[in-house]
Amino acid sequence: MTTKAPTFTQPLQSVVALEGSAATFEAHISGSPVPEVSWFRDGQVISTATLPGVQISFSDGRAKLVIPAVTADNSGRYSIQATNRAGQATSTVELLVTAETAPPNFTQRLQSMTIRQGKQVRLDVRVTGIPTPVVKFYRDGAEIQSSLDFQISQEGDLYSLIIAEAYPEDSGTYSVNATNSVGRATSTAELLVQGEEEVVPAKKTKTIVSTAQISVSPLFFLSL
Repeated sequence: MTTKAPTFTQPLQSVVALEGSAATFEAHISGSPVPEVSWFRDGQVISTATLPGVQISFSDGRAKLVIPAVTADNSGRYSIQATNRAGQATSTVELLVTAETAPPNFTQRLQSMTIRQGKQVRLDVRVTGIPTPVVKFYRDGAEIQSSLDFQISQEGDLYSLIIAEAYPEDSGTYSVNATNSVGRATSTAELLVQGEEEVVPAKKTKTIVSTAQISVSPLFFLSL
């Protein structure tokens, strides 16, 4: 069996959580054989003994840690370590627990664009809010899920939708909804994907001889 060291196809993201609310960390991990996963806070191993009530799971490459009701004492640096016999990988982020709240706010909104068929499309927004907003992308009102065709990623407050190859059927109204416990915000833009220009073949030049241009010598009839 081919071995492959662990890699994060989606690393952890820092979380700002309202005191008393849930804080969720999630990472997507690949590797062969399937890696073993460990969680740490400020360098100490996390377990139900060190962090009562914590929920830890790892299935189908998705590792998740949930603290159901955070307190100020839960703030700190959280790490996940994935290990197999081919290697090791670590992702580390911050948890900030606060008593303040702020509704979602777009510091960078969607931008309408027109592109040629077959090009890559990247739709970016930046969103702030306390607690950290849940951000979802939509096309013509239908929610977009991550797939081979549509990749959704997050880096801090930057959320991106990437279409590897866009075609005319991808044209439409795209929107992003950001929601948290104290509010909601939406950003909308239009995407137009132009198809390949139709190639019109050049007209062929045809030689036309009209009947008016045909003359017959009288000698032709005399020879009959």
